[in-house]
Amino acid sequence: MPRTVIIRVAATLAVALPAIVLRLPGIHVAPVAGMIVFGAGVLAAAVVLMWAAETARADMSGALALALLALIAVLPEYAVDLYYAFRAGSKPEYTAYAAANMTGANRLLVGVGWALVVLSFALGARRLARRGEPVPERRDVHLAGHHRIELGFLAIAAVIAFIPALVREIGWYVSVLLIALYIAYIVRIARSGAEDVEQLVGVPAVLVKLPTKERRAVTGGGFLLGALIIFASAEPFAESLVEAGGSLGIDEFLLVQWLAPLASEAPELIVAVVFAWRLRDNDAIGTLLSSKVNQWTLLVGSLPLAYKAGGGDWSLPLDSRQTEEVLLTAAQTVLGLAMLIDLYFRRAEAALLFVLFAIQFVLPGETARLWLSMVYLAIGFSILIIRHRELEKSMAMVVAPRRVRRSRRSHRR
Repeated sequence: MPRTVIIRVAATLAVALPAIVLRLPGIHVAPVAGMIVFGAGVLAAAVVLMWAAETARADMSGALALALLALIAVLPEYAVDLYYAFRAGSKPEYTAYAAANMTGANRLLVGVGWALVVLSFALGARRLARRGEPVPERRDVHLAGHHRIELGFLAIAAVIAFIPALVREIGWYVSVLLIALYIAYIVRIARSGAEDVEQLVGVPAVLVKLPTKERRAVTGGGFLLGALIIFASAEPFAESLVEAGGSLGIDEFLLVQWLAPLASEAPELIVAVVFAWRLRDNDAIGTLLSSKVNQWTLLVGSLPLAYKAGGGDWSLPLDSRQTEEVLLTAAQTVLGLAMLIDLYFRRAEAALLFVLFAIQFVLPGETARLWLSMVYLAIGFSILIIRHRELEKSMAMVVAPRRVRRSRRSHRR
């Protein structure tokens, strides 16, 4: 096994070890130290799960593998957010943290992750041009046609997601709709027969070359190790964020909203950036798009269930600030959908997404969030009206992907 791979694996395990050592005997650490140690554990868990999921794709094929990879890669994010929702059942103040973590993860993925893909793709093309190597004629990030399935389901989820902002709760009925939508998405993806993703990179690229039995054993061990690290890190990390905010004089809501998703989603963002750097733009943006679908359906839909399991009602209530955050996230989803609906993601569009994402930190007030939501919606709906035929194609893929794909082949002939 290459030395660089051994170093990466050893470094990841070294990062996770303190969290496991402290957690198993129940040793309590200071909030700030706990935030660092257990946050590093969440990051390590995400890396290990990412490696295991990518290696497992050697025994799978098609877009279903990509969808499962996207889900497994963000399991640490699910663990932290569902913990907050569970605790909210007995401690109402934790309701705000559940909403904060969910909205922060979604907005970070679109506002930063998608934009990073475009930047990395442009830098990768420039790198090849300087070497005198062939570069793609197109300057924009491109999605393969089968990703219309994700776009169609994201369009449906985007509509449903406005319900919590209107009724000020994530109701059980929203949970049923979103979870059912995610199941329907997985079924459609499994039947789509989309092409395989290109070769792997990094540690999974080495592991996938192992003999079948050894590869599967390593993959299973990776999933178990990732689950152990999540078990050791998720709860103390979530609690440490809240306690550290109080001790440092920082708004706990903001820490939970941005720091926790940054730790849990960083490995996936890094993989997407590497794909784009190597000009595998479809793999890069496709992975993040699939993650957006599962977070905006399954994650949001699971919160009321965790809230009920923790002793609350069947619906997770939202106060005024949480309602604004959900509205802003839903509005950003509409704009992101509009920008990808024609299967091209342009540099100007990526820059606009990032600028609008950054504005919320400059103007963090309630009025600013509402106005920013209106800006997202105005631009998003304007683009969707112009590209309405592209939206119709994506919705058709949701209803009958096989028929649409056959008709396209017939049209080419």
